[in-house]
Amino acid sequence: MSRTISKAAVIGAGSMGSGIAAQFANGGIPVVLLDMAPAGAADRKAFAKGGIERQLKSGGFMHPEAANLVTPGNIDDDLDLLADADIIVEAIIEDLDAKRALFTKLEKVRKAGSIVSSNTSTLARASMCEGLPESFRRDFVITHFFNPVRHMRLLEVVSGPDNGPGVAARAALSGEVDLGKTVIACRDTPGFIANRLGCYWMAMATREAFAHGLTAEEADAVAGAPFGVPKTGVFGLFDLVGIDLVPLVWAGLLKTLPADDGIQVYNLPDNAVFKGMLAAGRFGRKSKAGFYRQSAADKKQREVVDFSTLEYRAEQPVAAAALPGGGKDLKQLCSGDDKFSRYAWTVLKRVVVYASRVAPEIADDVAAIDAALELGYAWGKGPFALADRVGAAWIVERLKTEGEFVPPLLARAADAGGFYADGGKTLTRTDGSRVARARAAGVVCLADIKEKTAPVLNNDSATLWDMGDGIVCLELKTKMNILDNGVFDLIELAVDRVPKDFRGLVIGNEHVRAFSAGASLEVLLGRIKQGDFIALRDFVLYGQKVYKALKYAPFPVVGAAFGIALGGGCEALLHCDAIVAHAELTAGLPEANVGLIPGWGGCTQLLARAERSARGIKGPLGVANRVFEVIASATVSGSAAQARDSGILRDSDPIVMSRDRLLSEARGEAVRLAEAGYRAPEPTLLTLSGPSGYLSLMNSARTERAAGRITATDMVVREVLATVLTGGKGADPVAPVSEDVVYALEVDGLVELARTEATKARIEHLLATGKPLRN
Repeated sequence: MSRTISKAAVIGAGSMGSGIAAQFANGGIPVVLLDMAPAGAADRKAFAKGGIERQLKSGGFMHPEAANLVTPGNIDDDLDLLADADIIVEAIIEDLDAKRALFTKLEKVRKAGSIVSSNTSTLARASMCEGLPESFRRDFVITHFFNPVRHMRLLEVVSGPDNGPGVAARAALSGEVDLGKTVIACRDTPGFIANRLGCYWMAMATREAFAHGLTAEEADAVAGAPFGVPKTGVFGLFDLVGIDLVPLVWAGLLKTLPADDGIQVYNLPDNAVFKGMLAAGRFGRKSKAGFYRQSAADKKQREVVDFSTLEYRAEQPVAAAALPGGGKDLKQLCSGDDKFSRYAWTVLKRVVVYASRVAPEIADDVAAIDAALELGYAWGKGPFALADRVGAAWIVERLKTEGEFVPPLLARAADAGGFYADGGKTLTRTDGSRVARARAAGVVCLADIKEKTAPVLNNDSATLWDMGDGIVCLELKTKMNILDNGVFDLIELAVDRVPKDFRGLVIGNEHVRAFSAGASLEVLLGRIKQGDFIALRDFVLYGQKVYKALKYAPFPVVGAAFGIALGGGCEALLHCDAIVAHAELTAGLPEANVGLIPGWGGCTQLLARAERSARGIKGPLGVANRVFEVIASATVSGSAAQARDSGILRDSDPIVMSRDRLLSEARGEAVRLAEAGYRAPEPTLLTLSGPSGYLSLMNSARTERAAGRITATDMVVREVLATVLTGGKGADPVAPVSEDVVYALEVDGLVELARTEATKARIEHLLATGKPLRN
């Protein structure tokens, strides 16, 4: 991994502090985690150790071994461990005096130039460093993380006029490169950006629901999906974050924001419904009762609070079809005259007006505000992008008709045709001026390449783009980047074209979720139902041919792996010379879940990698057993580090934390390989364990079957898989064979399984329910 720092420290081992420490460790950075020493306890590091255990149990670490990078300690005995830390993050209680006292101690032990940050979400930077020496203020920033730290990409960074040159930039770069965060620069104002807008929206949307006479499920149906907000809606979101936070977070904002701020109109702590919920101990999911709860009589039925009585009743879900515009057209929803439309319009206008009023105070441009809401609150579009979707001019005209105030920023955007222009390339600054959107230095973005260049090669399924530096990028553009004949056609053309004009190939894209979800199950099922197993075999053979051409191409091929890389998508990566993987990689060969085995070289290449790997038991049987366990169990990684355990990634394959820099790093790897005098690999020979290996693998499978851990169909899949991995009856453990032998066995095994009713049933069930069938 590329890193900007060598060592970090976190003080405060609660859920947030331990999560921050775990994320540094996920990035490969040694980190010291300190907390108080428990009074009278024999183990004075118990609190910090407890924080590490909490992250191990909750999945905060991408791999259990990352926990070894965290050194626990306590503030009284171990403060000297921070002396060589490059960044020290404070994550203790939200108490101003306690933070200042800690900062005074830190100033005595930290090295010059180290960054000190606070993870506060409620206190101002200016207040926290008041009275502290200039040397401390110069290096002090706020780094506001969101929980759970591993999965929430937003990081708000707040700097001040007394910061030294480059301090905020270094903190932001570390947040992006070392921790994988999207960093937003914020002003030193209450709630910063995400919580300032998000808490206003939550307070406004709930109190307006009361005022408009809507039930909780009605309000959530209107203020949720039509606005691009998660399906929790707003009352469901309060259950998720905890209603008990209202007296702390919302009361804190009411206290610190001026009397004319919009949130003062929607005083939640003083609201009778919220008071009643708190008095009854209904804090949300953490107390198993909030605005919603599971029925005690029927676990499949939810109950919801009646606002007038505060008693629970059966939930009455509101179908999207019942809303004007079918719950999809927000403008149409806001244009009606029923209670749903009146509420939707009120929510829209209030959030857009409030965002427009406070924007000049909290951020430099509208894109920062939109990104903060999209990443911090999971909105599909932030308030300004949402206004553009409906029409800023339409909103302004309606506000004027109703005699409501139109903020200057909103008025200017309406006159200019919206907050964004040129497909988002031009955005509005919070002073009303327009500016071109800029990328971070060195970041490769396919969207930018597409604006400036024509495709090198193109068809309906994939495109080849010139990335510069003599490297081209193969971008899939099918649904979920599934693999079809069109993709394979373009790969064949690319293998022929690249040596003539370029020196390397990257396989990657900028899809939100998927590198590639593999082959289309719908297409496979169609051929199985038609009994067209010749076409199925030809499809598998074509994929093998193309992937082998990639592996033995006379130029380096690098996979830029991220998100979902399953089945055939994973097999594409297995044929690359190198994989540059985003740390959050979900990769694997789950074909066994649908009664199949990998057919595009997954078995072959995992065997080859296991033979060369320094990990695991050696010898033909040890290698076969390792691959058998991965494929038979349909193992899918929860991270790139886990994909390395499965043999999908080599120890030499780089892992990057920043999703935005993945293509840049992959291009750099392809350049490195090309400049090192790349030569195509020699043909691979595999040593297969033969009949004795087959018996050993099946003995293990029979034990699982006898214990009831696998089904009859699983046994059939394992029999075929064991045959492929051991080379069948004719294999000789002392006579290495060409990988083409295993490729051929893969095809035969896949087609054999595809002919069974059990496999057909599994595919149909997965497509219908999204869940594997255990037949």
